[in-house]
Formats: sequence, structure tokens, C-alpha cells
Amino acid sequence: MTALVVVSHSDTNSLTQHVARATADAIRAAGGEVDIADLSAENFDPRFSEADLDLFRGNGTAPSDVVAEQKRIDHAEHLILVFPVYWWSVPALLKGWIDRVFVSGWAYEFTPGSEIVKKLDRLTVHLIPVAGDDAESFERHGVYEAFRTQIQRGIIEYCGATVGSTNFVHESDTKSRDTLAAEIRNLSERIAARIAGLASTAAR
Repeated sequence: MTALVVVSHSDTNSLTQHVARATADAIRAAGGEVDIADLSAENFDPRFSEADLDLFRGNGTAPSDVVAEQKRIDHAEHLILVFPVYWWSVPALLKGWIDRVFVSGWAYEFTPGSEIVKKLDRLTVHLIPVAGDDAESFERHGVYEAFRTQIQRGIIEYCGATVGSTNFVHESDTKSRDTLAAEIRNLSERIAARIAGLASTAAR
């Protein structure tokens, strides 16, 4: 089983970064191969440039940094996105990465009859949003449904990928370190076990 963990947070000591590393470690411990894409440390440019716009219009080729990211994803069976929740969604850096990387011709394609061909059906995507608020508040305000609509259906399923799991880490600013450490350990082990289980099923 191969996985790419994409993390979007500028602070290497943040809880988000810790979750990403713990998840990668758990997958390795389960026998998997893991690559970590730290978008901030790697200085990924999230801006949708003129070259990106030309590509979208069908008049250009994918920029080299976009091709590099696509190759990393092509190598993985599982894509794991780890990020803090900003305004009920993903941070601008991660959104820009999605905007630039998940482009027509690679993630999806329009046929001459204007039908969409979904091209990422081999990929399973897992989400780990890190949130300051509690679960009850998210449920009451419809944040979970917003994630299902914007990210799960609007991005992952639109490209034909499978939603593997969504695991929120709540109350990231108020829970004790010990409580968060135990929660992250359990979460990362669950994801690793799920990935290993999916790999075992596919091999039968």
C-alpha cells in the first residue's frame, strides 16, 4: 500500500503537523510506503497563474511544479489531506494546491459531448481536519454537511476518487496534551488499519 500525506500548516510544531507525522508513522508501521508533502516547507505556490489559466483553457501545458505533484499522487493509492479548518473549509494554501493540481486532463476530462470523464477512480482520499470548535457546534451549524458538499462531493467524488474516511480532530486548542496525544494515536492507527485492510481486500 502506498500513501501520500499532504499537510498544510506553516508551523512545524503545530498539532496539524504532528497529526501528519503520526499518520505517516502509523502507515509505515503497518507495512505501507509513505511520502509526505509539506506544502509550506516546500514553498508550493498556490496562485492560479496565467500558465494555469492557459492550461485550463486548453492552450498550454501543465507547469512543472504541478506535474511534480501529479506524479506524487499517481504513485499513491491513498491520498491523506491533513489541515486546520479555516472558515469551514481548507486553508488557502491547500485550496490553491487543489486548484492547480486537480486540473482537466489529469483529474477529470470533458468529452466532445460535454460529459465528464472522472480520471481518479484508482485513488482513495482521507481527510483529517483539525478544528478548534467542538463536534456539537459543527453538527449544529452544518459544518459537517458543508465538508460533504464542498470537499467530498465537490472535489473528491467529482474526480472519481473514493472518500476513504473523514476524521475530525476537535477542540484542538482546549483539550489537554495527553488527551490529544491519545486521540491522534488512535486516529492514525485507525487510518493505517483501514488502508491496510483496503489493500488486503484489493489483493484477493
